[in-house]
Amino acid sequence: MFRWLPACVVFIFAALFSLESHGESVVPRPAGVEFPILLETYQKCENQLMRNLNRPLTLWEILRVRVSYAPMNAIVTTLFFCAIIHTFLAPKFLRLSQRLKERHEFRLSVNTSGSGNAAETPVSFPATLCHFFGEIEAIFGIWIIPVAVVITIRYGWDDFCFYVSHRVSYVEAMFVVVIMTMAASKPILAFAERILGLVAQIGHASTSAWWMTILSVAPLLGSFITEPAAITIAAILLAQKFYPLSPSAALSYATLGLLFVNVSVGGTLTHFAAPPILIVAEKWHWDLTFVFTHFGWRAMIGIGLNTLLYACIFRRELLLLNAKAEALRRDAPSPAGPPAPEVPFWVTMVHILFIAWSVGNLHSPQTFWYTFLIFLAFIQATAHFQYRVALREPIFVGFFLAGLVTHGGLQEWWIAPVLERMSRLWLFFGSMALSTFNDNAAITYLTSLVPEFSGNRALQYAIAAGALSGGGLTVIANAPNPAGQSILQKFFPSGVSPLGLLAAAIPPTIILGSAFLLL
Repeated sequence: MFRWLPACVVFIFAALFSLESHGESVVPRPAGVEFPILLETYQKCENQLMRNLNRPLTLWEILRVRVSYAPMNAIVTTLFFCAIIHTFLAPKFLRLSQRLKERHEFRLSVNTSGSGNAAETPVSFPATLCHFFGEIEAIFGIWIIPVAVVITIRYGWDDFCFYVSHRVSYVEAMFVVVIMTMAASKPILAFAERILGLVAQIGHASTSAWWMTILSVAPLLGSFITEPAAITIAAILLAQKFYPLSPSAALSYATLGLLFVNVSVGGTLTHFAAPPILIVAEKWHWDLTFVFTHFGWRAMIGIGLNTLLYACIFRRELLLLNAKAEALRRDAPSPAGPPAPEVPFWVTMVHILFIAWSVGNLHSPQTFWYTFLIFLAFIQATAHFQYRVALREPIFVGFFLAGLVTHGGLQEWWIAPVLERMSRLWLFFGSMALSTFNDNAAITYLTSLVPEFSGNRALQYAIAAGALSGGGLTVIANAPNPAGQSILQKFFPSGVSPLGLLAAAIPPTIILGSAFLLL
């Protein structure tokens, strides 16, 4: 029963002791550490060049100075964009993996035919390797390996260790592992299903009513239980109530894109749930009132309009799915054996307290990791009311986010000057565009490092609104997206196409962007 606990404990304490301190302000930069270069170091060189030229520098000149000062900037950014390109090629690796596996199994069947041996089929290493390269959650972690190699060769292992230990924060990645596991527990899912079911009853709990409820109400739960938990609950309910009905590819991608876009802004009713706001709220002095009055009510309108738009576009297919679901319910055989025991109210309340405590201490990884250990023990003590704990998806998503923030922290040398030179309107569209291939929380964080944005609420709003609006365009645009894709990708036989997701997410992104800009 406890066979998976040792591995979990090892993972937890490895994370605690290796990633406990982070941030440049925690540990002073050692004299021997040279990379990554601090932004103020570049500014000294740029000021000298400005005095020599007697004019302001263009963006191209700034980037050229920074590359000439540290050519490693160009190398790590090239590797970062290689990782992005790799995400678009992930479905091809999955298809290649399947072909290699089938070819391997065919060769085995030919070689063993007539032998009478029923030996277990050996694993195909090339097929398994290709499948790993096709896992989107693994891609950015894979591309950390060449980054570590080139930094070590040029500057030394100490530079890379200092960077990942003190310049990169992995708190969000660790928190996602915890909150995804808690949100996917049976008591929480059953409770969320009952709450959302009250709304779905307005439409007689039909498939289309559940579809609209999950895509409009569940994202707003992210303002209270955080967006990773909200997208986990929404994705699991979609996997139970919608995707098994085999919707068309167009509706499948529309649903996934709408889920990502709505969740990316669903946490804006509060100041502690949406990653792009959470990461700058303290520094920019954004409290609950400010966030709701500037972002929250606009997000609610945008989510409602997005869901209604896609409900109208796919109205006929949703009605057909209603009829299909009703027919399946009529023809379904009566369940054999006694029904599963209902989750007691007190067990559900304990789970809710676990989530509330973890959310309240999300800035303290030691606290929520120890809480997670107690949560796992409670799961064992109430196993007859629980699902089997599945750690593969949460750990994969945490691995994805850890790789993404490690890459993203090496991109500030070019992202910061690009944002500095944008007007308010261009900042909105620029941050939206940058969010498509970088975590939108990283965009707002890098902006908070630029002195020009300090105290300027108009520019701060523009950058955050753009980052929030673009959070659903790709799987890497918003931290919770990998959690949703990890749960739902089994319903896309060839893997989730990045272009298909992008096309499906563009219309609701335009609506949300208009709400933030025009209302």
